[in-house]
Amino acid sequence: MEEPPLVRTAIASALCLALVGTCTDTLVAQRGAGPAPATPAQTPAGRGEASPASQPPPQTKTPQSFPRDQVEAGRTQFASQCGFCHGRDAGGGAGGPDLTRSVLVAEDVRGDRLGPFIRTGRPAQGMPAFPLSNGDLAAIVAFIHDQKVQADSATGGRRSVDMSDLRSGDAASGKRYFEAACTRCHSASGDLAGVAQRHQGLTLLQRMLYPRALGRAPQTVAVTVPSGQVITGRLSYRDEFTIAITDEAGWSRSWPASQVKFTVDDPLQAHVEQLGKYSDDDMHNVLAYLQTLR
Repeated sequence: MEEPPLVRTAIASALCLALVGTCTDTLVAQRGAGPAPATPAQTPAGRGEASPASQPPPQTKTPQSFPRDQVEAGRTQFASQCGFCHGRDAGGGAGGPDLTRSVLVAEDVRGDRLGPFIRTGRPAQGMPAFPLSNGDLAAIVAFIHDQKVQADSATGGRRSVDMSDLRSGDAASGKRYFEAACTRCHSASGDLAGVAQRHQGLTLLQRMLYPRALGRAPQTVAVTVPSGQVITGRLSYRDEFTIAITDEAGWSRSWPASQVKFTVDDPLQAHVEQLGKYSDDDMHNVLAYLQTLR
């Protein structure tokens, strides 16, 4: 890929991360157009009426086909960049919706809707932007549509992310990367000792990439007011106009951001910065190393 990769697999991503709310307002499982289907019969636990798998996928508005070599190229790209969340077959996983039942996919015509969505992402909701080349993006779109064609005539439920999807890295390389980039804050024999027993599979990846989405660590702020007094507390709100904190006494206080000086100490900022530094291999390798910490 010509452009430096961001964190594209997650999760992705994580990424779509057991990340709460990822893509749910667009990539949701809904009934297709036309008459409502009959109420499905009672099914075993995990495949009940509330399951997206119990509903027919939305009807493709514009049937389309793609060259087989492009679909296969997309299969490889999708598995490495999207499979962590959406499953390697686009059928949904622990962190991402079933794309074969997505209204966005059903209404897409050769990437006219999917393309902008994939490239823009929704970072605030845990789905990163994917700066893909035109060829890679077209291949992924072709693969998703091909999977939808198969899903339209198939039966059965959605699947989870395979453990094999998360075991493609080299632990030795991951250890070297970890020691160079992560040991300022973390220790394999300290805070991360036994982490692979506490968190497994996609959850471990999510905690590695998107810890903020799984439990926000408090950000502390030091505000210097015009008199020179410094007031500290936990960050409660911040935008380009306002800075607000909860001080040590529990009082809420706010100031126009332009009238005070302030510094924010965010213990997870290093993870945010790291997202733009990982290559695909780095991410797989570090995860492989963390999986050895038992």
